[in-house]
Parts: sequence; C-alpha cells; structure tokens
Amino acid sequence: MSMENLPEDGEAVMSGKAFYMPYGNTQIQDKTSYLVTKRFLDILLSFVGLIFLLPLFVVVGILIKLEDPKGSVFFKQIRVGKNEKLFNMYKFRSMVSNAEELKKDLMELNEVSGAMFKIKNDPRITKVGSFLRKTSIDEIPQLWNVLVGDMSLVGPRPPLPSEVEQYTDYDKQRLIVTPGCTGYWQVSARNSVGFEEMVQMDLKYIHARNTWLDLKIIMKTGVKMLFSKDAY
Repeated sequence: MSMENLPEDGEAVMSGKAFYMPYGNTQIQDKTSYLVTKRFLDILLSFVGLIFLLPLFVVVGILIKLEDPKGSVFFKQIRVGKNEKLFNMYKFRSMVSNAEELKKDLMELNEVSGAMFKIKNDPRITKVGSFLRKTSIDEIPQLWNVLVGDMSLVGPRPPLPSEVEQYTDYDKQRLIVTPGCTGYWQVSARNSVGFEEMVQMDLKYIHARNTWLDLKIIMKTGVKMLFSKDAY
C-alpha cells in the first residue's frame, strides 16, 4: 500500500492492516498545522502532567530508595532521537543500581529477536520496579523529555545507540521523526512481537499519523496502563 492510499484518519494503522513501506520512501509529508498542533499538545500535556503528578514523583522516589538506597531515584540513559541525534532519556529506576554491569551476563537470555534486549523475568528488576514497569509508571519522567522537545507524547520509542548500530537502512526509517513516550506498537502489541514487527508498526504510524490518530493512541495508552499484562 502506498502512502497516497493510506486513509487520512489512520484507521489502517489502528485496525492493524499490514503494508510494506520500502526503504527509500523516507520523505514524509506532514502538514505544518499537524506539526504545530502536535508540539502544542506535547508542551501543554507534559507540563500539566508534571505538575499534577508531582505527588506521585515523591511517593515513587521514597519507595525506590527504601528498597535500594544505593542507586538514584531516576535512571538516565543515552538514547537515539530524530535523525540519529543523541539525548538523555529519563525513567524512574526499576532495576538494581548495577544493572548495566550485569547486562552483559544476561545477553544470551534475550527473549526478543533483532536489535532489542528484553527478558520477561529479568533478575535485575526490583520489587518496586516490577510494579512500576507493569503500570508504565517508570516512563512518567519522560514527560520532561517531551517538554524540552527531545521526545513527543506519541512516536516510535527511542532506541539505544548499541541497537541502532545493528539497524539496516530500512530500520533507520523509524528515526526520521521525533521519538515518543508511546506509540502504535505499545498500544497494539507491546512485548508480544519481535523487532521486525515493531519496525513495521512504527512505519505504519509514521506514514499515517495525524492529530486524531495521536489522540487515539494516547487514550489507548491510558487503558493499557490500567489493564495491560504485557509489560515487563
């Protein structure tokens, strides 16, 4: 299915209909009005969210410190953003303080194909961290990334530099837009698909995105945070 044949309301994306977007068609034709509206909503909703959720930040911070006093409350990690620009992404820390040092010993246990690393029962995750991940509360600090413009509320998830090193030219198409806190992949399949399927879903979103589609993804994300069993 070509870009021209995609429905403007994004129904093909939300309904899960598959299409193949060949590499080389990286020129997206977003309307200026959409980009302005998207940035306005990013600033407004992230600012309101940070203020409204401030008490939650305090509670989560206390719980993290009570279980593992050695590490910090927030986890800062270099990620790859739009056009392969590097930035610091923030999360609530959900793992033991030396998690990155232990990762190399767990690589053979990776349960996701392609340029991603995930283990369902990752031994590095703390008890508090397990709850934060299942509810996606660990991602809330990324509202700061949205406010300063490194991320958007909706878009492809930002990968690690080590993951991008394994990308093909086709995979790199997901880096031509600003990465997001949530996206079509998260509300449709999350951890139940492999890397190739994730890239395909991201490209569906990139070439069909509009304000209404973004709002639907945000609403679906809220439902997923409350009822999803796929997160880990």
